[in-house]
Amino acid sequence: MLTSEERQIYRRHLQLPEIGEAGQEKMKAARVLVVGAGGLGCPILQYLAAAGVGTLGIVDADKVDRSNLQRQILYGPADLGQPKAATAAQALRRLNPLVNIEVHNCRATLGNVRELVSRYDLVIDGSDNFPTRYLLNDACVSYNKPLISGAIYKFEGQVSVFNYQGGPTYRCLFPQPPSATEAPNCDATGVLGVLPGLMGTAQATEALKVILGIGEVLSGRLWLFDALTFQTRTLKFTRRPEQAALTLDTANTADYADLCGAGVTSISVTELHERLTSTHPPFLLDVREPHEYAVGHLPGATLLPLSSLEKGVATLPKQHPVVVYCRSGARSAQAVERLQTNFGLTNLLNLEGGMLAWESEVKNEVLG
Repeated sequence: MLTSEERQIYRRHLQLPEIGEAGQEKMKAARVLVVGAGGLGCPILQYLAAAGVGTLGIVDADKVDRSNLQRQILYGPADLGQPKAATAAQALRRLNPLVNIEVHNCRATLGNVRELVSRYDLVIDGSDNFPTRYLLNDACVSYNKPLISGAIYKFEGQVSVFNYQGGPTYRCLFPQPPSATEAPNCDATGVLGVLPGLMGTAQATEALKVILGIGEVLSGRLWLFDALTFQTRTLKFTRRPEQAALTLDTANTADYADLCGAGVTSISVTELHERLTSTHPPFLLDVREPHEYAVGHLPGATLLPLSSLEKGVATLPKQHPVVVYCRSGARSAQAVERLQTNFGLTNLLNLEGGMLAWESEVKNEVLG
């Protein structure tokens, strides 16, 4: 039952015949897991909390970075360096103290995804990488949970609902994940700040429709949006029985391999720091863009942007260890994979966590 305070807060919902008090009680009882508290996750969490969804779970292992503030509107300058999941939870509790917020300060992995997904009624994917998307899909199929998926790229976005009442799954639409070099990355390409707000709000809308059982859910349909033209398209797709049957127990777990780790040897910032003080320090290769390098880079690093990587291969050592880094470790992993595959280099190491990890643990050794 709703309390008198809840009836006041949610009065505009109660006035809608499609929702009413019975619908608001459904929202109050609902448990929703949001994976990713970034550009998509922020508006998803805000609108679901404001709407009165009873329990929201937040999964995110990242910390607030200055470059997040352009689009991740739950955070401000005072939150820099703070865990996103816990920081988002604080903001949501201020927004609506009647909502229960559960913080999972971790990444969704094969080791924890069963426990995470099984505890909630539906899952919303606000992640930014394909391994997580396939992992969440297979977990939702395993536990028969709807999956509301969103993705953004530059000025374009897409939203769909998978595994809803026997409908198609994510694998029905995308049977195979792209390679690391094919996968788009916001760190490298950028994104219009308002775009995740639009797509995240659409995901929140679909979540409420699923909870309430109203409207026409985006199941078997992929909604596409172009911010530059403000045109939308809706593509229909069907269930593929052989793909829809794949679960955590039957799918190829190689699809969950981190794009930053498949075939790539990594090095931690702690180990790199020790090696840099040795008599034979490794060669440092920065694959970010020039404007990022100018803001701050590792001591003695050579700049060779990922966008023009092949042009500078001849300048790289062939025997001496080369540590490749970027902002977070994603672009550098792509660089390592390309250099290994196309040029046969075997002396490459990817810096885990990139500059974000370095600045967090070795703050005093960054050149500006």
